Amino acid sequence: MSIEVIIKDHPTLLFDGYCNLCSRSVLAVVKRDSQAIFRFASLQSVQGQSLLDKHGLDGNKMNSVVLIRNNSYSIKSDAVLDVFHLLGGGYRPLVILKWLPQNFRNWVYDWIARNRYVWFGKKDVCMIPTPELEDRFLT
Repeated sequence: MSIEVIIKDHPTLLFDGYCNLCSRSVLAVVKRDSQAIFRFASLQSVQGQSLLDKHGLDGNKMNSVVLIRNNSYSIKSDAVLDVFHLLGGGYRPLVILKWLPQNFRNWVYDWIARNRYVWFGKKDVCMIPTPELEDRFLT
């Protein structure tokens, strides 16, 4: 199946594969995604770079989570809140945070992102999905 078909049918979350916080967040989404709608790729992967290029995002400068849905994308705090919306259930009310100014939300996001390696650590290699999760990760 081509990547275009996969991302057309599934929201795809791009994340920093070296970041412990990011990897744990992805695993948290996997755990709560009971319908297995999400697909995942690291920003550093060939597929991740291809998706960034397709949407006109500079892969060398992108250090944010990116959510790709159909032909659009969201980044930073918008991407996080869009994931909450798609997860539904008890996470959907968190979308109310979109009422906060985007500049403020992204300032908080950027502050956490700047400190994520110090606070949560960094891996030497990108996250490798377990065999049970391989079909959810684009490689």
